[in-house]
Amino acid sequence: MEDVILATPPFFSFSQNLSYLARSADECLYRIENGSIYRWIDAGGEHIAVEISEAAGEAALRIRFREQPSPAGREGAIRFIREWFDMDRDLAPFYAMARQDHLLQEAAVRFEGLRLIGIPDLFEAVCWGILGQQINLKFAYTLKKRFVERFGAHTEWEGHTLWLFPKPSVVMELQIEDLTAMQITTRKAEYMIGVAGLMEAGELSKSALIAAGGLREAEKQLVCIRGIGPWTANYALMRCLRMTNAFPIDDVGLHLAIKHRLGLPDKPPVKQIREITTGWSGWESYATFYMWKTLY
Repeated sequence: MEDVILATPPFFSFSQNLSYLARSADECLYRIENGSIYRWIDAGGEHIAVEISEAAGEAALRIRFREQPSPAGREGAIRFIREWFDMDRDLAPFYAMARQDHLLQEAAVRFEGLRLIGIPDLFEAVCWGILGQQINLKFAYTLKKRFVERFGAHTEWEGHTLWLFPKPSVVMELQIEDLTAMQITTRKAEYMIGVAGLMEAGELSKSALIAAGGLREAEKQLVCIRGIGPWTANYALMRCLRMTNAFPIDDVGLHLAIKHRLGLPDKPPVKQIREITTGWSGWESYATFYMWKTLY
């Protein structure tokens, strides 16, 4: 079975992206070992285990499959990987802006080639946003790991247990107590089960958000859903729909990163953040992502 060699675009660094992906030992949806990423991908209903590594001597990724997928599954897995690493994005305009921006210019040099690592599945993106509300990142990863390993499907490959995020059809049937037993709060449990029901009923979908016509219209659709406020909506639009102007401006991590970058005694208020980030227009999501990366 031949490996797939997937050419990478300009401003793409596998090592930078690998560094980001390795930020938490509790990450459960992929495994990293010896410079390779192992992941189980749902490609249109066909589950495909892949190893992703840097192709030696080439500006490319090497994709190895556990077993031969169907032609449609193969293409679906490649699409997933391209979307996960945002490989179809031209970052030249972002770097042209960032290198002139006082907040971003250092990060643009330090992390050149880092892509906004995505969450292609909308249900996963929204649930991750809900789980992360008002708690620190370490505990959010702990909750996600418990949730995925309790309700997600898994497979084994070369000593790795690979997981898929739980499906809406599974989560909508859960009881609140199933989630609160994992230290997920009652309200977050209600929100996640509610979102699962909306997705399973077709009342919330990635395609509908894309068809909404733009950031503000998609944000309006999301904030109408119980448990999804502006921060969670913009987080999902940033990580899943890849809207480069999505801006989770209320994010505490962003505030902290700006505080450190400017040497301020306290985190700046949102009004000040709006004023000092006007140059980010059109690239707010990438700018936020790079500011987050300065924190670890």
